[in-house]
Amino acid sequence: MASQVSGQTPAFSDFRRIVVKVGSALLVDREHGRVRLAWLTSLVEDIAALHATGCEVMVVSSGAIALGRTVLGLPPGALKLEDSQAAAAVGQIALSRTWAQTLNHYGITAGQVLLTLGDTEERRRYLNARSTLARLMELRAVPIINENDTVATTEIRYGDNDRLAARVATMASADLLVLLSDIDGLYTAPPALDPSATLIPVVARIGAEIEAIAGDAGSELSRGGMRTKIEAGKIATSAGTHMVIASGHVKNPLKRIMDGGRCTWFLTSANPVRARKSWIAGALEPRGTLHLDEGAVAALRRGASLLPAGVKRIEGVFDRGDAVVLRGPDGAEVGRGLVAYDSTHAARIMGRSTSEIETLLGVKGRSEMVHRDDMALGVE
Repeated sequence: MASQVSGQTPAFSDFRRIVVKVGSALLVDREHGRVRLAWLTSLVEDIAALHATGCEVMVVSSGAIALGRTVLGLPPGALKLEDSQAAAAVGQIALSRTWAQTLNHYGITAGQVLLTLGDTEERRRYLNARSTLARLMELRAVPIINENDTVATTEIRYGDNDRLAARVATMASADLLVLLSDIDGLYTAPPALDPSATLIPVVARIGAEIEAIAGDAGSELSRGGMRTKIEAGKIATSAGTHMVIASGHVKNPLKRIMDGGRCTWFLTSANPVRARKSWIAGALEPRGTLHLDEGAVAALRRGASLLPAGVKRIEGVFDRGDAVVLRGPDGAEVGRGLVAYDSTHAARIMGRSTSEIETLLGVKGRSEMVHRDDMALGVE
């Protein structure tokens, strides 16, 4: 296992886009049915400090069902689906209000984003969600993200926010995912069962031995456990995102990590942009082709997005979010990308200026046919 647990511990200051996942057991005082406000305030203090340095922070927050079930007087233990959905509907209001008020104390705007499995798995919805998160961060808001438990059913839900947080991190091209947990990291064995278990400070690669030592869920409020955290680590690190597991049972938990507190780092050898472009270039089946003029090809190679004006001809039938091949005037492949319009709308606006999109389509639409973040050129 030595090759899996060696490596240099990263510095928090190296990261510019961070996703922080907060579990129900940390956030909600179940006995009294309310948010642990003093603890949340200390976490938001850490987030505000990062935000002040220009860092972009997103939060994946559990707690809606845990809050709502107490308000509604639902019994302890597993809930029926309709009871979970009702609890989420009630609890989400309180949860969002609390995050908004706490962040506002530091002059930070909160934005609520509720996702279902399809929003990160279906490319069209994935692009919508990615664009929303990107715009919120451009406006210096902090997205507060949760699974939309009011409508999600067993068949179409994540079931735990560890994996949701990992999907959000990869979708948003975050370079760090922080999982605040009941435990301060990954141990060689479950410490509750083995007093001799020791903390593993760095995991360079998640292999079979690392997966084998992951435990199961530890509390009623937390659907996840170490096993789901390892699954989240596999999702994150394969997409170029570092991950750290640390205890949330302390005040200012992010500052504690920054100060060298006990935790486990999961390292990646890639970076989010390169990993995403590799996925676009090699893992997706193209559904169509956009033929570009020389000016558009030159602009792409300078790092620009593809605008409608640079597209001269379209082949194939595709939906928004599908992969398409980009070809220059000589027919050579320039790159591949995720297209922002379906083939019908793309045909209407190709060769036209961005200012004409609203007139041609009846809606304002996006300025780019393919955004540079959704594009992999032949030489990256």
